[in-house]
Amino acid sequence: MSNEVVIFGTAGLSSLAWYALTHDSAFTPVAFTVDAGYLREPMHEGLPVIAFEQLPSHYAPAATALLVPLGYRQINGLRRARYEQAKARGYRAIRYVSSRALTWPDLQVGENTLIYEGTIVQPFSSIGANVIIRSGVHISHHCTIADHAFVAAGATLGGHVRVGAQAFIGLGAVLRDGIRIAERSFIGAGTVIIADTAPDGVYVGNPARRLDKSALEVTGG
Repeated sequence: MSNEVVIFGTAGLSSLAWYALTHDSAFTPVAFTVDAGYLREPMHEGLPVIAFEQLPSHYAPAATALLVPLGYRQINGLRRARYEQAKARGYRAIRYVSSRALTWPDLQVGENTLIYEGTIVQPFSSIGANVIIRSGVHISHHCTIADHAFVAAGATLGGHVRVGAQAFIGLGAVLRDGIRIAERSFIGAGTVIIADTAPDGVYVGNPARRLDKSALEVTGG
């Protein structure tokens, strides 16, 4: 099976993924891809940039894997859509766990998931598909991170926390033991969550309070 990988996007998170794969994995990035309407330059980080719509004619799904490290725009909906489109086209999605992360051998990690340096994942926790876990996150025992979620740098999850699909956990947020973060919840930077959240809710502050707006509003529709 080939170790060649095409990376979706040319923004900061895509460059970061390129660097991590290049210096800390067995994978070899060979190109970037973007939606045709966002194709501005033919090269990025020294590699060609190909329109996503034309990608199969340049890099066949049977011979090339894909990584979609997009951010939390549309409350992680954009990353979810491109990941699912890539899968529908037959591309295999890889996963990346930094060699500098602290994990246990039996950790379950879904495809198209990235776990960056300094993150701690304790036993009995699992991480779904198409998830981004940024640097320095602490995930305690018996936690579950559902598909398409994003956990920003420095967040702390107590034991038995469940993070729902497409949820966003902001920089340095703290989630008390046993909390349930509902699907598509947006937890702002530094927020302290001491009670379960509602789907599509936006939470800020210490202790957290819910704002009168939806997660989609604050992450771009």
